[in-house]
Amino acid sequence: MSTQLRYTLPVDQTEWTVNGETSTTLVWEYEDGRDALLNLYDKGKKQQWDASDRIDWSLDLDPENPMLMPDQAVPIFGSPVWEKLTDKEKVQVRRHGQAWQISQFLHGEQGALVCTAKIVQQVPDMDAKFYAATQVIDEARHVEAYSRLLHEKFELAYPINPHLKALLDNIISDSRWDFTYLGMQILIEGLALAAFQRIRDVSQNRLAASVNAYVMQDEARHVAFGRLALRDYYPHLTEHERAEREEFVVEACYLMRDRLLAEEVWGAVGLPVKECLEYSRDSDAMRHFRGRLFSRIVPTVKDIGLWGKRVRDAYEKMGVLDLAALDSQAMLDQDAKVADQFDIETRMAQAR
Repeated sequence: MSTQLRYTLPVDQTEWTVNGETSTTLVWEYEDGRDALLNLYDKGKKQQWDASDRIDWSLDLDPENPMLMPDQAVPIFGSPVWEKLTDKEKVQVRRHGQAWQISQFLHGEQGALVCTAKIVQQVPDMDAKFYAATQVIDEARHVEAYSRLLHEKFELAYPINPHLKALLDNIISDSRWDFTYLGMQILIEGLALAAFQRIRDVSQNRLAASVNAYVMQDEARHVAFGRLALRDYYPHLTEHERAEREEFVVEACYLMRDRLLAEEVWGAVGLPVKECLEYSRDSDAMRHFRGRLFSRIVPTVKDIGLWGKRVRDAYEKMGVLDLAALDSQAMLDQDAKVADQFDIETRMAQAR
């Protein structure tokens, strides 16, 4: 069945064209490369995998709670609206909420696919072109995996969230190569890592958990790629250039924070949208969730040197400034280990 027929909400068009200027840089120096990036490129080559083989697609989702997530993960859990729902209505909320989240993962991965191809075209260093080429196939594989999860298992999909669309518009249309890194590798990929992590670690459904675990193994390298490239480049910025990038970081983080409210879901399942938004925006569960989401972004933004007063003030207002003390590299290393552990457990289950 066509994706167009699975969308819960109407989609005005099936194509989205972003207008913007993109420069193409060819590099004639082939031997001069940074060891850290070349090592990451080697790792990217060795860790390629096939979504059809590594993931056990014979597993099914639960019809009442597809990814077997706790109800505390539902943004309106505990609200008067939630308490009035029948068991059948709660099933609908779970199914639509989880399908909405996986749909945004899918659309974001397509955005990452386009952005990484743009990096190959734009970036002025051959070592970065090498690694970005491995990421292009990574992102295509992620689109494949999430599309298959939605089409074969959920049989339900949501269009791209307006806030995510606006952020991708800004990233893709900007002509400066480092903005593509900053927007995609640092901000969107960082946010995605934290969202994937909650499903990987909390979901009791093996299929949903494994898809996110394996995607996270790739994404950990992608964020490391952005950190390495921008940490080298940003010390050379002028004050004006740094201010532009810090302003972009602040605006993008507010956009990402606001896209977490799943406004589209509440109307689609017949719930009062305004009441659901008000509750989910201020609930303890959502404040905790936002904190986890920015745990992958804040320390990395500090690490690449975009740590001016405006950025710090914005993070303080969001209640996430303390996350700057986290060890981002340790978290990325752990993501790779968890994926390997999933492989071990799968082989043991097959042997049994």
